[in-house]
Amino acid sequence: MEVRDDQLQRGLKKRHMTMIAIAGVIGAGLFMGSGSVINLAGPGAVLSYALAGMIVIFVMRMLGEMAAMNPTSGSFAHYAHEAIGPWAGFLIGWLYWFFWVIAIALEATAAAAIIQYWYDGVPLWLLSLILTVALTLTNIISVKSFGEFEYWFSLIKVVSIIAFLAMGAAIIFGVVPNFEAVGMTNLVGQGGFLPNGFGSVLMGVVIVIFSFMGTEIIAIAAGESEEPKEAVTKATNSVTWRILIFYVGSIAVVVTLLPWNSSDILTSPYVAVLDYIGIPAAAQIMNFVVLTAVLSCLNSALYATSRMVFSLAEKGEAPKSFLKLNKQGAPVIAILAGTFFSYIAVIMNYVSPDKVFMFLLSSCSAITLIMYLMIAVSQLIVRKRVEKENPELLSVKMWLFPYLTYFTIIAVSALLIAMFFIDSMRSQILFTSIIVIVVMLAYVITQKGKNRVEESSAITISDEAAEEGI
Repeated sequence: MEVRDDQLQRGLKKRHMTMIAIAGVIGAGLFMGSGSVINLAGPGAVLSYALAGMIVIFVMRMLGEMAAMNPTSGSFAHYAHEAIGPWAGFLIGWLYWFFWVIAIALEATAAAAIIQYWYDGVPLWLLSLILTVALTLTNIISVKSFGEFEYWFSLIKVVSIIAFLAMGAAIIFGVVPNFEAVGMTNLVGQGGFLPNGFGSVLMGVVIVIFSFMGTEIIAIAAGESEEPKEAVTKATNSVTWRILIFYVGSIAVVVTLLPWNSSDILTSPYVAVLDYIGIPAAAQIMNFVVLTAVLSCLNSALYATSRMVFSLAEKGEAPKSFLKLNKQGAPVIAILAGTFFSYIAVIMNYVSPDKVFMFLLSSCSAITLIMYLMIAVSQLIVRKRVEKENPELLSVKMWLFPYLTYFTIIAVSALLIAMFFIDSMRSQILFTSIIVIVVMLAYVITQKGKNRVEESSAITISDEAAEEGI
């Protein structure tokens, strides 16, 4: 395939950006991970999602403030580089790349497992390989093809959630014939609203926060949209209602309609609700919706990894080969590099399919919180700098600055610390800590290499000047 050096193309249209903004928050974690949170916190899971959502809303507002001033494909890695220092940009850029590269393998494995529901005779490794190759091709063709696929994936997710909420609300309030109004029975009648105490709600927050990963992609995509500032502003302003409706609203429907300790909720809360309503082929319908959400995440992950490593290459923090674009303006080598772990996962799925999912999941869990912390610190520094130098650039502003920024920094730091004291998460935070140390060692080594090159260049220039003088 012919490649050439160029700039990323602005191929994402307004409708692409609008739908990515609306549905980017609806990840596979909502459908696949909510059962365990409800089992942990009971009806209080609504508070877990609300508190985690509040932190994400604040972080996205801060990111939106910076992105509206300077839309770029590197997004928060670029802002961390400028605000905190090159080491911070290097760290968060490569951590984010690693997160989504692992996510690509994770989502491909999850999607393959869902497809096996219909075609159980096809091996898991083969299905994940086919899905990875197919969505890699959509990203390679052009950014417009990525936007088009994501538009339709997102549309299916939005329509499905809205239909779910409408049916659930109608039954809760007794609008549907042959259904009595549920009332507060399931919210307070099975051991109370907080059957396992408020501590379980806080533990739920630590689990839930990772399911929001993907909301930040709108800031990365802004660099390739036709109207970047407008897209970022709209997405930032709408993030609150998106999280409240899609996450908090749908979880509220689940715990209101069904007893929180039902075994069906732990297995699949959304299928359980559809079965309760009496929707024919509930499991089939929900599996299709979940598959769409997983493929959307896979599609977005390929996009996010390639754009982040492209930005790192622009700063000399990744190989220059990642800057190569094809005729359609897609960073081909960067996209292919993003599938690296996915092909390793295909091999692992062939050898030991039962252990792959959990290994991948534990490999990158705390990276979300580290990224949020970096965004908050970057915004704190950038905002103070801009208010002194160019206050007119602030078209989107963080609320109650700097108080909510400080609150977010403290809250995210507390969640990171809490992971060390939660038995089920201690290995995950330790694994992520090792990854951070490895990335920082890589930074030190590459910086030393850069300094040697710069010193060598300076000596060469000095010698040439001296020779000319002679």
